[in-house]
Amino acid sequence: MKRTGLLSRLWEFQNKYGYIPDNAISEIAQKLRVSKIEIEGVVSFYHFFHRKPTGKYIIYLNNSIISELNGFESVKAAFEKETGCTFNVYDNNPLFSLFETSCIGLSDQEPAALINFYPFTNLTPEKVKLLVKNLKNYVDLSSIADNPTSKIQYTPTKDKTIFFREYTMGNSLKKIVTSSPDKLLKTLKNTQLNGRGGAFFSTATKWEACKTKESAKKFIICNADEGEPGTFKDKSLLNNYPGVVIEGMILSAYITGAKYGFIYLRAEYKYLLKKIESTLAEFQKNGFLGKNILGIPTFNFKIKVVLGAGAYVCGAETGLIESLKGCRGEPRIRDHFPTDIGYLEYSTVVNNVETFAMASRIIELGDKFITNIGTKESIGTKILSVAGDIAKPGIYEIEWGMTVQELLDLCQATAPNFIQISGPSGECINNTEFHRKICEEDLLCGGSVMVFNKFRSIIQILENFIKFFKIESCGACTPCRVGNQILYQKILKIKRGICTTQDLNEIKEWVNIMQISSRCGLGQFSGNTLKMAIDKFEDYFNLKVTSCTDNCNVEFDLQHAVYEYDQLIKDSQ
Repeated sequence: MKRTGLLSRLWEFQNKYGYIPDNAISEIAQKLRVSKIEIEGVVSFYHFFHRKPTGKYIIYLNNSIISELNGFESVKAAFEKETGCTFNVYDNNPLFSLFETSCIGLSDQEPAALINFYPFTNLTPEKVKLLVKNLKNYVDLSSIADNPTSKIQYTPTKDKTIFFREYTMGNSLKKIVTSSPDKLLKTLKNTQLNGRGGAFFSTATKWEACKTKESAKKFIICNADEGEPGTFKDKSLLNNYPGVVIEGMILSAYITGAKYGFIYLRAEYKYLLKKIESTLAEFQKNGFLGKNILGIPTFNFKIKVVLGAGAYVCGAETGLIESLKGCRGEPRIRDHFPTDIGYLEYSTVVNNVETFAMASRIIELGDKFITNIGTKESIGTKILSVAGDIAKPGIYEIEWGMTVQELLDLCQATAPNFIQISGPSGECINNTEFHRKICEEDLLCGGSVMVFNKFRSIIQILENFIKFFKIESCGACTPCRVGNQILYQKILKIKRGICTTQDLNEIKEWVNIMQISSRCGLGQFSGNTLKMAIDKFEDYFNLKVTSCTDNCNVEFDLQHAVYEYDQLIKDSQ
């Protein structure tokens, strides 16, 4: 057994027993010749690996803010009532185990849950009652699970649609026969393709760095660990056009000289695994994967799908690489790029699903077609997953440069007030900013747009965000581990009505510290929205806090605090 196969081996035990028993830990440790503590450390890192026995049906109910605002609590109560179990407790029930989990990529169909990783959407207490009844009667899960389709609500005109257009397998790959790697790179450069995972780093620059790097082996990794709450755009591509994504990986392999590829698929999308693997088999059958691809000698490339196990930080490329190696998915200190030292210390390209799909479409359609779409600095289209207080939640392929107001009109938003761009780690905007354009020159968006109307509690939204980061922090660095806990306590003070202007200033100071000194993007960006909200919704926060003068730090008077209690005791004697 190799260390790189650890994640898959742990899944085998988890699927077989419903948890990972002590003898499994001992067996793996012995085969890998490492301590049991080290394997324990890996297991404990991932949300979907359990060390205690679970029931036949493991139910994960999404607790993201969109779910919370659409009936999460009533659905949660219904699950507890019907199963007789308590959430997040191992209560030795042989049939059911209940756990809360963060966003599962179904924000347009909330409340939603995964039962043994089968999806169930638009849940209500009535649906839960019927569902649990069926499970108690051992009805086959696959026969009653939902098949959540991607609600593609909008695409531009045909001459400007890039992603969601007709697809024929191999269209982009056939361009390889008449094009050199350098020519393909030039096409990508002409379109200024940047990564679509949030960092927006130049894709051509990354691929060229891998191409020119002397490395005994090279790897292409597709980051399909779409964990940012409110984001489900990559799922729409994997569900509808997996071939487009795979072609992008093959093009990257041709350009860089890589012979091995991985699709790191988040466990929440396990129900897409068969579709992806069958598509890979079809590519192999048609000569687009394997040896001597398209008849080109030495052009060999194969792709393997690896299932993640529930860890937000594995969305960071170095965290993902560590996870693939069989280690805890903790992001590395950024002292070099993966194209220099990546997977197993070899040169590695890591891009997300949408980036590979875009690269494939660029080569297929040509740079002249692509460069006529978008703005000067942001060429092409962008896929957005839009959810919240809107009539038409789902997927929107927009041309770069569309205004926020135009998007709100398309999705039929109701009294929009607080708009969250790029998920909780992104930025919030208020109703004075709806004129802003979604593009690199103005308002960059990684893929998620959450719309909240004027009747929603901003504090409730922010509490959900910070609680998410507090839980997902890997704990490797103090600024993130401690900082998110402090921010969470500050929000609780606001809820209790005991927050002062000094607390708001301290929030900003802590966010600045976390931005400067955190190890990875989680800590660097987790407090952004909270800090922005304090400034952008100043009137709202002014009603929530009291002015802070010198007597903000009045010494605690214990005698006064217990006076009424003492009087009650005296009166009862």
